[in-house]
Amino acid sequence: MVIIITAIVFLIILNGIIALSLKKVTSQSSTRSKLKSISIIIALKDEEEKIETLLASINELDYPKEFFEVIFMDDNSKDGTYATISEKIKGFDNINVYKLQSENKSGKRNALKLGISKSVHSYILITDADCEPQKDWLKAYSNRFTDGFDFLFGIAPFFREKFLVNRISCFENLRNSMLIFFAATIGLPYSAAARNFGFKKTSFEKVGGYSKTTDTLSGDDDLLLREAVKNNFKIGTVTAKGSFVFSKTKETFKDYLKQRARHTQTSFHYLFKHQLMLGLWHVFNLLILFSPILFFLDIYFLLLLPLKLFMDLVIVLTSQETFGYNFSFAESLYLQIFYELFLIIHFFNAKFRRIEWK
Repeated sequence: MVIIITAIVFLIILNGIIALSLKKVTSQSSTRSKLKSISIIIALKDEEEKIETLLASINELDYPKEFFEVIFMDDNSKDGTYATISEKIKGFDNINVYKLQSENKSGKRNALKLGISKSVHSYILITDADCEPQKDWLKAYSNRFTDGFDFLFGIAPFFREKFLVNRISCFENLRNSMLIFFAATIGLPYSAAARNFGFKKTSFEKVGGYSKTTDTLSGDDDLLLREAVKNNFKIGTVTAKGSFVFSKTKETFKDYLKQRARHTQTSFHYLFKHQLMLGLWHVFNLLILFSPILFFLDIYFLLLLPLKLFMDLVIVLTSQETFGYNFSFAESLYLQIFYELFLIIHFFNAKFRRIEWK
């Protein structure tokens, strides 16, 4: 009985702290007069069909063209990616495309590294070819860089669609984002979405660039953030309205599991304090998820899971708009259970599956 009461009290206190912390996420503004000069770096591979949508989003950015450039890095595409971009950007003085193949190298990390080396501005933003940044994206980052931050990351929701893989991915993105931004508000940043990530070029160089992020094939954003934490750089978040970067989810369970395996594998290389924090959080939640099977020891074990789900629902339904989502009560209920169960699947998938980039 003491164990159950302790778990209930801990659940209430912890969820209260999370709820209060997430309220701070909405307090930023995207309006300010002073503008920073920014280079946007986009690594792509076989993305011919996505280029037109991406370019349309870039063209709609509410930011003076003379204050930003876009550098596309083609990572040895086998389709018409390079030719299509080259044709589409004719007439744009601030957009360029380069081939990584010309350097006899491959891989996203090398593509980003070369793109950054070719940039002319002091501030760098990273996004992906399948993304659509909102119009105030650059203004919001400029504001936060003006506040003196070295590394920044923003909110990166998925577009909502009707198929199950999309719903699971979107809810997972929401729950992960809530945890990531909560950790950032208490001074423990550990993860960032590469499609909405930025830094000072000088700070990037001081941590050794991507030279210390070779633990995995992907996860350069998280591992770069790890190096920033180790070097005591100022790390912040970008949450102003109009600064989100949207993208699509995978369409099949096979591709979804492959993607999540890559992301989960990166977490094996987090700093120990971050691994401990995440490990305790997930183990605690999973123990409560399976606590009803202990009812034969004490009937009150049946109370823990309903209480947890109720508190999860309250936080999701009150915070989801901040992260670009609008799940119904019913969706939030069953997807919360899916989310917890898939944590186990992702862990073992990452532990024993061979991970490939693309």
